[in-house]
Amino acid sequence: MKRLIIFDLDGTLLNTIADLAQSTNHALHVLGYPTHEESAYNFMVGNGINKLFERALPEGEKSEENVLRVRTEFIPYYDVHNADKSRPYPGISGLLEQLQAKGLHIAVASNKYQAATEKLIAHYFPGIRFIAVFGQREGVNVKPDPTIVEDILAITKVEKESVLYVGDSGVDMQTALNAGVTSCGVTWGFRPRTELESFHPNYIVDKAGDILSLINQ
Repeated sequence: MKRLIIFDLDGTLLNTIADLAQSTNHALHVLGYPTHEESAYNFMVGNGINKLFERALPEGEKSEENVLRVRTEFIPYYDVHNADKSRPYPGISGLLEQLQAKGLHIAVASNKYQAATEKLIAHYFPGIRFIAVFGQREGVNVKPDPTIVEDILAITKVEKESVLYVGDSGVDMQTALNAGVTSCGVTWGFRPRTELESFHPNYIVDKAGDILSLINQ
């Protein structure tokens, strides 16, 4: 039986792509760079915001200096606008409530920077008592490095075989593999099912409620 459920945030708990796209396009526009269609951002996110900015910048402009320039414009704008259009995916709020009612530990492991991760979780899921909410933290490697999962395990003292890691991307599936925990890919997020399948996760689900059936596995 699973005792700890670790969720990715963007593309798994929340559909945040519209606000991420709007905020990145704002930063690009301010700096005089071309912007992108919202749908293009599905394949830019997932590895932290610096990698997002690198992918969004034009060829020949992907320097560390320019990434930092975009970041400087992005963060204050996103901090104000990160909940404009973002919403929980269907069934997610009910799923979290049911997991909590069963007495399970619930945690978040995201590559979104820490302050925004905490803000969005508090805003959209105020009634859920997460055991840990971790985003991208200074000096800590981002997913698929397993450190974020290991840090959650250190808090909960839960053995790896009792952990289910849930995410929407290959980065998430690789994170679970690297951490040695059970993986569950979700098909409602930013990446196609084929990407999930290429990492051979333990499970793939199409609806939030399907996760409940995996708890006793």
